Amino acid sequence: MTSLPFTFLGLNPAEHTLERAAVVVLPVPYDATASYKAGAREGPDAIIAASREMEDYDTELACEPCTRFSIHTSTALDPHLAGPEEMALRVQEAVRPIAQAGKLLSLFGGDHSVATGAVRAMAAHYPDLSVLYLDAHADFRDFYQGTGWGHASAARRIAEVCPLTLVGVRSMALEEIQALKEKKIPVFPSPLADESLDAVVASLSANVYISLDLDVLDPSVMAAVGTPEPGGLSWWQLLRLLRNVAQQRHIVGFDLVELAPKEGPAACSYTAAKLVYKLMAYATLLDPTGNP
Repeated sequence: MTSLPFTFLGLNPAEHTLERAAVVVLPVPYDATASYKAGAREGPDAIIAASREMEDYDTELACEPCTRFSIHTSTALDPHLAGPEEMALRVQEAVRPIAQAGKLLSLFGGDHSVATGAVRAMAAHYPDLSVLYLDAHADFRDFYQGTGWGHASAARRIAEVCPLTLVGVRSMALEEIQALKEKKIPVFPSPLADESLDAVVASLSANVYISLDLDVLDPSVMAAVGTPEPGGLSWWQLLRLLRNVAQQRHIVGFDLVELAPKEGPAACSYTAAKLVYKLMAYATLLDPTGNP
């Protein structure tokens, strides 16, 4: 049993304070809108626990990213029992000061509905914001199972705030197909062709928020999700896409959602933690503007 602090990578909270941090981890254990398999509320703790077992050194970037920038792990955000719209407002309020301070948001969900509040806070601070939405599902229903603020409507609500690009989609309802065409939302289905990488980046504005549902990955890589869908991206395809975006756009924040630890092997939580660390490093160390 490790004696490390319960923070991302087990980093010392006295050293990685909110004031010093370039990256702020915000756990949001909320999955009240799950429509198939619940359990994503356990995702944030599972990611943090797995991260404490990782090496700090990144072989691709040939450095220890966490010594190049500070990572602060915030207290988990309590769920709002009044419903997903109220929860979105709670997330928005929590993210606002992070955005205003110019820190990189790293939000751990929770189901995908939590992304809506985060994007609203970021869009208020970055008027030219666009969102790269990575998901097996379009999440573009206007209303689903009694609410317009659940995980199945997250991309629809985000598109009302700022431009949106969907990547990895391989499951949609007819309603969503029609709405996406009508609103001219760029959609890059899975499998993602190599020649699509430049087109994805070209569809994004200078400031980008990334919303990453782990079911964008193939279930052979990521089984521990609430709504698995065959035929997703490979680990290396996803990293290549994220690195391309980081090298050409300023990533202001990201969320990683829908890890349901009990639905897959422990390796899935470790993979999610590794992906988070990669995204932090790409966004901070590869940023073309030179700003963390």
